[in-house]
Amino acid sequence: MLFARALRLRCPICGGRPILLGWFSIAPSCPGCGFHLDRDEPGYWLGSYTVNLFLTEGLFAVVFVAGMFVTWPRVPWTALGLLCGGVAVLTPIVIFPWTKLLYLAVDLVFRPVDPDDLEPPVERGFIRRPAPRSP
Repeated sequence: MLFARALRLRCPICGGRPILLGWFSIAPSCPGCGFHLDRDEPGYWLGSYTVNLFLTEGLFAVVFVAGMFVTWPRVPWTALGLLCGGVAVLTPIVIFPWTKLLYLAVDLVFRPVDPDDLEPPVERGFIRRPAPRSP
């Protein structure tokens, strides 16, 4: 279920949305359940960049080998190089949100949610102020 929600670009925990603020930015926490989407660790998103890189390289290899196979023995190297270059540049951009959320779902399989990962959702326009201290 975590992966299905991530593929639909929703919170892997509750399915809440919107969690994408833009194509390249994700909300700090889910508006539905308050789950911290960055897991509060420095360098956390390195895993999603790795997933993105592996998927891009895999697609590049498939396009390159298929292009050679289909056009053998007269391979149009210039056209194949331009096509593969386009794949290498556009694929990471196109799949970026999915790789972030898929990596989050993978991480949740290995490190389930603990109470520190949740906080009450904040309504838009609401400024959270610290609770007053008692004397």
